[in-house]
Amino acid sequence: MQTMDQAYQNGAYIAGAEAYPPRWAAAAQAFRNSLGARAVVDQPYGPEPRQCFDLFYPQAQPKGLLVFIHGGYWLAFGRETWSHLAAGALAHGWACAMPSYTLAPQARIAQMTDEVAQSIRAACAMVAGPVVVTGHSAGGHLAARMGCADQALPQVRRVVPISPLAELDPLLQTAMNTDLRLDADEVAQESPARLPLRAGCSAHIWVGGNERPAFLWQARTLSEAWGCDWTVAPNLHHFNVIDGLSDPRSALMTACLSGF
Repeated sequence: MQTMDQAYQNGAYIAGAEAYPPRWAAAAQAFRNSLGARAVVDQPYGPEPRQCFDLFYPQAQPKGLLVFIHGGYWLAFGRETWSHLAAGALAHGWACAMPSYTLAPQARIAQMTDEVAQSIRAACAMVAGPVVVTGHSAGGHLAARMGCADQALPQVRRVVPISPLAELDPLLQTAMNTDLRLDADEVAQESPARLPLRAGCSAHIWVGGNERPAFLWQARTLSEAWGCDWTVAPNLHHFNVIDGLSDPRSALMTACLSGF
């Protein structure tokens, strides 16, 4: 019988998984270098070391702000690895903010939710207009949380969680919960699938067709809870499902900016 740890593993089921992180990091660095002064990095939104965001500007006055929240099971990565995913938004004339946040075990997931909301407020002070929040995996969870009714973020008009962790209860049975420290109360408080979507905020859930069954279940669960559209992108797995954010012509970018 498959364990819950196996159900939520990704890299073990993706060929060449170990090559992705260095490739992402190299692409991100090259993208930042290519922008010159249009890349404004290391902007603080709080006093802690990881409470910073990078902000990338289009060539003209921004039409709005796309926020991308990185994944890593709330345990790994930071904003610096994903800069290249801002390319699609910038090509459409939108600015793009990418925050880091304090990781587990130093922070619990509820604190991460608060930090991401704080980073969005800080970025909104630098960019006017509507805000779309997207994010991947654990970042998909945090993107979804920004659309929940308990978050006072009226600027956020749309959320597009990619491969989100929307119902956290299964993670209680994983080894990573030693560091996440989830309990029943926090699962209830921080599972977007148990919380209403905020009035005035639309949503579209995105997931790869070749992802682990657990992630397909998570995406469908959130779409059903919110009564919103969801897309199963064919032939994409957990590590390349985000690639469309770098392509202004992709279906994923269309989903992000739909209605604007």
